Amino acid sequence: MSSTDSRDHGSALVERVIAAVAADPGRPVLGYNRFAGPWVEGEPRPRGVDAFPGGHPLSPGLRAWLAYDGGMLERHGWFDEDGNLSPRTLGEIAADEFGEPWHACFEPFSERFGGCFLLPGGSDSRRVLSLGPNGERDESGEYPVFALDIDDLPCAVLMYPGFDAYLADTAGILHPAEGEGYDALKNDRRYAHRMRAHARDRFGGEYELTCLP
Repeated sequence: MSSTDSRDHGSALVERVIAAVAADPGRPVLGYNRFAGPWVEGEPRPRGVDAFPGGHPLSPGLRAWLAYDGGMLERHGWFDEDGNLSPRTLGEIAADEFGEPWHACFEPFSERFGGCFLLPGGSDSRRVLSLGPNGERDESGEYPVFALDIDDLPCAVLMYPGFDAYLADTAGILHPAEGEGYDALKNDRRYAHRMRAHARDRFGGEYELTCLP
């Protein structure tokens, strides 16, 4: 682990998010997109989940959030009718969100992303948590979150080192990193080492995968 404050990682960071959300649970998750809904609808509904399909453990950040509420993730298709976590491939998410032609573009890369889950975020782009082919996690125990974009050159870009950082940024308690672009956190001293680890594991050190339709 780096020398940065442990409160900026994993369950400790998500507990900070929960405290902020609990102060106003009905506020929109995304200020620019009302369809994402509120952080919490009604009373919080914790979800007891032990692991992802295939036995991959939940990340510390995700476990902490689900212990508080599962409604937001439920609205974004994380669970099947029996209440089990239900991953999709990257190609399936692309088709469901952008239309069937994008399945052919992204499905060839689905194997390296493994099971994927949609998260609220983006206007023309989407946010996707990826388990990887073998459940690869970083030193904080978190799975990476990618931006899936079909503007200009369609691509998947490493955006967050984990659900913890994604949630904190979306809730407005993660101050902007230096630089611009989806992968700006690679320049943030708190998360650069985790971003590098995911880039190395997923893309051989690169932060972006381009899809050529």
